[in-house]
Amino acid sequence: MVSYVFGKYQRGVSLTGLILVLAIMGFIAIIAMKTVPAYAEYSAVKDGIAVAKEAGGTVREMQLSFDKNADINNVDAIKGRDLVISKETGETEISFEYEKRIPLVSNVSLLIDFAGTTDKSGAVAQKPANE
Repeated sequence: MVSYVFGKYQRGVSLTGLILVLAIMGFIAIIAMKTVPAYAEYSAVKDGIAVAKEAGGTVREMQLSFDKNADINNVDAIKGRDLVISKETGETEISFEYEKRIPLVSNVSLLIDFAGTTDKSGAVAQKPANE
């Protein structure tokens, strides 16, 4: 009988390598668990401005419509008064911008800038400086 030797060294993952991979995967999981709710809230805000635009009416009525939708969807990051409502091309467009700070560990935070608009061009209107 002939026996074959496939190599002198063992193959596989060392305990140190396994611990390092698990630590990296754990850190990524922590970041994911903390950022997913922020993106869900952003999605709810985008849906809320679409509903407010469909409701139409005065600026205040659109703000109130957004606030009602935000209350239903547990949106705390932005209120109706923070929306930029403009009528530049003859059609009412609603825009928003806000920052979300997500604490990760100790004094380390993740800062995400969110912005959106109902304008088809995607141009987010800036809030006037006097407000």
